[in-house]
Amino acid sequence: MKNIWIMTWFTLREAMARKVFLFFASISAVILIIMAFVFGLMDKASFSFNVSGGAHLPYNNPITMIEMMIVSPLSSLCLLLAIFASASFVPIMLEKGNIDLLLSKPVSRDQLLWGKYFGGILVVLLNIAFMVTGVWLIISLKFSSWDFSFLSIILAITFTFAVLYSLIVLLGVLTKGSTLGMMVAYLIFLLLSPVLFLAKDKVADFIQNKFLKSLILGTYYLVPKTSELMGKIMSSLASGNGIEDYQPILTSLAFLILTMGITISIFRKKDF
Repeated sequence: MKNIWIMTWFTLREAMARKVFLFFASISAVILIIMAFVFGLMDKASFSFNVSGGAHLPYNNPITMIEMMIVSPLSSLCLLLAIFASASFVPIMLEKGNIDLLLSKPVSRDQLLWGKYFGGILVVLLNIAFMVTGVWLIISLKFSSWDFSFLSIILAITFTFAVLYSLIVLLGVLTKGSTLGMMVAYLIFLLLSPVLFLAKDKVADFIQNKFLKSLILGTYYLVPKTSELMGKIMSSLASGNGIEDYQPILTSLAFLILTMGITISIFRKKDF
């Protein structure tokens, strides 16, 4: 465990040296500064929610709605940037000279790979926590409303990245490059997961072919549920309602475990 932590810390330092960490932090800082300036100029009366006539707010607290309206697009942007920045961690490690030096150390291949994996997650976790906490502080100070349950979305966003990153690591080990991993992660996050989520509940009801229905449902359960993790689950956590359906989390976790298991098995047999 100590070696895994050392490799995790080494990956974080690598991200700082390559300005990846600072790049994320600076983007978040600029956004937070602009946001604080804008909210400082606006009066509380500017924010009104008309819920008459049976209208229904998606969150228990209108302040939570404001926070989610800001965090949702920002978190998606952060994930897209995180995929781009983290995709090169494993390929750089596998470069001739780098891998030889690392394997000469008293660190097993499993520990080396887990360290790279957790290191990439740590980089994203710190930056997501900085961004989400900053948004929460600005809005909480503005409205004197302190809903700590909103901060739990940090875990939802980080978990979503962790699932996608397991696939990036696998493809990085297989190809020793970053391009394929980025492309597949973007495909799942931007297209495949949202389409499958809609297809499962809507399109499948209008399809008569049993094989095609089974194919859609099978693919849905196989692919990580990034759309739901960043959608209804994150919203439920933000509003403090808890999680009603754990299926997207459990199936995504199973994908993560299976993917990392395959990656470690391949990495053990690699000839360097």
